[in-house]
Amino acid sequence: MSLGSALITTSAVSLSATVREQGGDADPLRVIQGLAPAIGFIAAGMIFVARRSVKNLTTAASIWFSAPAGIVAGAAQYRLLAVAMGMSLTVLVLLGLLGRFGLSRSDGGSP
Repeated sequence: MSLGSALITTSAVSLSATVREQGGDADPLRVIQGLAPAIGFIAAGMIFVARRSVKNLTTAASIWFSAPAGIVAGAAQYRLLAVAMGMSLTVLVLLGLLGRFGLSRSDGGSP
């Protein structure tokens, strides 16, 4: 989730600076400010606890990342999007490797 938060913050700051450089008075931060809580609400709704184990954390994190990725793509910040996608892919590959070698906690208990 931190990658999605960093992505949305970087995009917002960059958009704001671009608008100011071009002499505009629009505030693109308001759009992002409205979207961020909605994204969090939807992602949090995916998480549930059953029999002392947490389910759908990866799904919630994926939602939290894909929504800012859509914002960045919509703002035509393709370099930022490419860097974020590369980082996301790296994290997913590493998590897959950890799971493959039995180094992850899939049962919700301690290792």
